[in-house]
Amino acid sequence: MERVSDTDAPFVDFGKTARDYAVHRPGFPPEFFNHVAELGIGIAGQRVVDLGTGTGTLALGFTERGCAAVGIDPSAGMLREAEGLARASKLDVRWVQAKAEDTGLGEGEFDVICAGQCWHWFDRARAAREAKRVLRIGGRALIAYFSYLPSPGSLAEATEELVLKHNPGWPMAGMDGRHPAWIEDLVGAGFGEITTFDFVLPIHFTHESWRGRFRACNGVLTLPAATLQAFDDDLMKLLADRFPEPLAVEHRVYGIVAKKP
Repeated sequence: MERVSDTDAPFVDFGKTARDYAVHRPGFPPEFFNHVAELGIGIAGQRVVDLGTGTGTLALGFTERGCAAVGIDPSAGMLREAEGLARASKLDVRWVQAKAEDTGLGEGEFDVICAGQCWHWFDRARAAREAKRVLRIGGRALIAYFSYLPSPGSLAEATEELVLKHNPGWPMAGMDGRHPAWIEDLVGAGFGEITTFDFVLPIHFTHESWRGRFRACNGVLTLPAATLQAFDDDLMKLLADRFPEPLAVEHRVYGIVAKKP
């Protein structure tokens, strides 16, 4: 892992829960990679940079499909987990500790720049300009999300209610996984040929993995230790009382694709 620039602390330090994030938070599924390949993204031989890589779900997935990937993240803890996952899968990824807005990478070096489940954490206008800078002419930008759906009566809805019980100011409850507002960030940076895609899949969890997935939720990991433990206890009881295994939770795959003219 290399560091190419000084970074400020991220708004939420996901490194605090990097292990839960790596083990329990589902990465982008094969259906996602198959779909974007039909759009010309993630083709063997392409050079890909993954902004806000976290534990590397996109960087690893594209490397597995024959791309040369660089994973960028400000959190050393997340990058350590990503490195471990890469070693376990015998995948060669270059990991760089830096911010999405200032990667330190060369101009026009990449065919694809992607950001999975993280665009909302960036200074979006600056990140979009940086994405355009590092892409070659004709290169593609991909903003992607893979989000559980808190539909009425669902486990996800009930779990969000518990998050709000312990963290009433949490602003991210009730989202449907679509983020069309981010299109304007790409337009403002000068991208063109912008399209979106959207489909829903069931993702399976055990009680343990659903609890781990929510320990890695931004509305939970920021809680004081005692409050976080109280949340986890409440969630364990909710699961035992109302939601027997196996758990199937609907998730939306959503993406925005744009081209550097």
